[in-house]
Amino acid sequence: MKKFIIAIMAALPALSYAAGGNNEHVVPANIDLADQASLQRGAVAFMENCSGCHSTQYQRYERVADDIGFTKEQMRELIYTDAKIGDLMVSAIPQADAEKWFGAAPPDLTMVARVRGSDWVYSYLKAFYVDADRPFGVNNLVFPSVGMPHVLETYQGKPVLQEDGTVVASGGTMNAEEYDQLVLDITNFLTYSAEPVRLERERMGKWVLGFLAVFFVLAYLLKREYWRDVH
Repeated sequence: MKKFIIAIMAALPALSYAAGGNNEHVVPANIDLADQASLQRGAVAFMENCSGCHSTQYQRYERVADDIGFTKEQMRELIYTDAKIGDLMVSAIPQADAEKWFGAAPPDLTMVARVRGSDWVYSYLKAFYVDADRPFGVNNLVFPSVGMPHVLETYQGKPVLQEDGTVVASGGTMNAEEYDQLVLDITNFLTYSAEPVRLERERMGKWVLGFLAVFFVLAYLLKREYWRDVH
């Protein structure tokens, strides 16, 4: 029960962070938690671009490595602090400094995909656009007036909002397809982080449903046998 309460409390900052809610700009994300290569790319992208400010503090580096197929050494190379491989994945930035620089401490992202959904996370990362009136020079179609810089702009390029409501980017190190894959990989990793046992739960669920189906048939036949001579 204690762990459950902690998880719910961890989700509350994400709810505030995602206050933009659902809108027409949220599009489906083709999440595949069985795609280990995508999870690995997503973990690398998260550690390189997000972990400086955001934690996934209900995950451990060692657990992530085991789940997505990294060796311990590969995972250690992604840790940019003095944290040990068995430590929780806490952001590098001190919370007090983050609150001073950004106005509010960046939320933990362990549960964000479970709270808001994978589609929301995927769409949010694709929905930044240039807005000179915002403190960091960008706004977001999914979460208007978000207080966050576009940390993936180097890859995407300068995203400009068109009159038809779409965002067109240019000048990045990736083309549109490559950037979409990057965003999908990060979303895939955050979806895994929100529920690391999901694949195992779904696998066991199929066996449980199969058992219940067989048990139902046997119970029905047994009931008929018991009641056959009852008039």
